[in-house]
Amino acid sequence: MKKGYTEQVHTHHLQDQHLTYRIYRHPEVQGQRRLVLVHGAGVAGRDTWEMLQSFLGHWSEILVPDLRGMGDTVYPDGKEHPFSVQELVADLGALVDYLGWWSFDLGGYSLGGLVSLLYKQQHPDRVGKQFLLEAACLDRPDWESTVTLREKYSAAAVHLRGSEKEAGIREFLDTISPNRKITPQTEQLTIDRLGQRPEGFAYALDSVTRAIREVDRESLLASQGDVTSFIGGNSVELMHQLHLTLAERMPNWHYFHVAGTDHSLPFQKPRQIARVMNAELERFTRTG
Repeated sequence: MKKGYTEQVHTHHLQDQHLTYRIYRHPEVQGQRRLVLVHGAGVAGRDTWEMLQSFLGHWSEILVPDLRGMGDTVYPDGKEHPFSVQELVADLGALVDYLGWWSFDLGGYSLGGLVSLLYKQQHPDRVGKQFLLEAACLDRPDWESTVTLREKYSAAAVHLRGSEKEAGIREFLDTISPNRKITPQTEQLTIDRLGQRPEGFAYALDSVTRAIREVDRESLLASQGDVTSFIGGNSVELMHQLHLTLAERMPNWHYFHVAGTDHSLPFQKPRQIARVMNAELERFTRTG
């Protein structure tokens, strides 16, 4: 942990949600540049970003919320409920409005990447530099293949809501990271991490499946700003092909291949990704 690094935990009470968030402040950073980091399905914000953001050097404040169904964010009745990706976007909007963060950089991982893309589309003037780590809906070049892939996640969600929760997690991992290097220790760690709130995890997967059926990907992509996109080296080749194509046809799209990792890239390569994020912000501020 960096010298001078501080963490504060808060809860913002929405009408149907007690939204937990963390703010990390770096008093040694000059100026006031802010970054919001949005986690993926099944794992809390702190678990996802704590190592990575400890290596970031250019932001004075970093906001890490827990999305619905995950981490320490809970419904008032203490139960799990279905939700939509648009509700997650609205929650994010309500939080940054409450905090008075009228402009910030934005990063999202997996489900959080889709939330980030949609937030940028709805609030184009509030988001500066963008970072995506294997964002949901940017899985395959062919849109029909992307939709079909989401149906496999829905099958995993059925197990997560039933008695075979570990089977559901393994099915999810086999779908999203078929080329991952499996060791008993790392596999169990991942299963334990994703199994903390299995029903909330299931609803998160379902929310993406529903969103994929509704989103216009080309319109979504056209509404983005300067994007740095990270794809794990062991992730499926079709995902690399999509992001390479995006980088070739869109001058604002910057694709990075993260060697030696799969979909778990923020957990496996935090220092490497943070180093690129620091450099990409420097490029953005020089040319922006």
